[in-house]
Amino acid sequence: MSQDFVVAIPARYAATRLPGKPLRLLAGEPLVLHVARRALAAGAREVWVAADDARIADALRDSGVQVAMTSTEHASGTDRLAECARIAGWSDDTVVVNLQGDEPFAPAAGVRACAQALRDSGADMSTLAAPVTEVETLLDPNAVKLVRAANGDALYFSRAPIPWPRDAFAQDRGRMPEQGQWLRHIGIYGYRAGFLQRFAAMPPGRLEQIESLEQLRVLEAGHRIAVALTPEPFPPGVDTPQDLERAQARLAQGA
Repeated sequence: MSQDFVVAIPARYAATRLPGKPLRLLAGEPLVLHVARRALAAGAREVWVAADDARIADALRDSGVQVAMTSTEHASGTDRLAECARIAGWSDDTVVVNLQGDEPFAPAAGVRACAQALRDSGADMSTLAAPVTEVETLLDPNAVKLVRAANGDALYFSRAPIPWPRDAFAQDRGRMPEQGQWLRHIGIYGYRAGFLQRFAAMPPGRLEQIESLEQLRVLEAGHRIAVALTPEPFPPGVDTPQDLERAQARLAQGA
């Protein structure tokens, strides 16, 4: 597998649900440093953190990653990474993997798989998914579900259970349907740097605004998103104080 890809990590200090999230300590070290190490372990040609605060850059000094100081006014991580790509000077055909800054347990194999799915498919974007095994996840609006075509391209992403198992749920919505496979979206993306700039320049789509899912902007505009199954599980990320406590416990157990 070719390792000719870069990883870009958006790190916003003023996170809404967990202020100062990139610098919150996990096992005594900043959260963003844990994520950066995961990206380095994946074997990327370059790893960049797109930061909005000098304190994030200070925390990453001597870590082996590069930092792009980006605007504090960006509305999304995609906008922040588009600026990072310009600062880094990547050519339009550079494969960029967007690893969220709150994924301290992201498996290296998953990062590589996202980059490989982009190359293999020829799609405009790539992402990963995992099978849904619990009905609570299927019904949880915070767990994004997706359906894909026979060629692996995404057909739609939704916070609702898709596809809706009509007959099974008519009998019992308290257990997983026996037939079919449901997929949960994993929020990691691959794209070439040129398409990243186009994505950031697109106006928000109607479906995106309804579901609050930025990737729907790409589908509604008629572009392809390839979806690969993750080769290894992605443990939950860190978005709230409770998530941080769970992450601390996971590290304490040697995970």
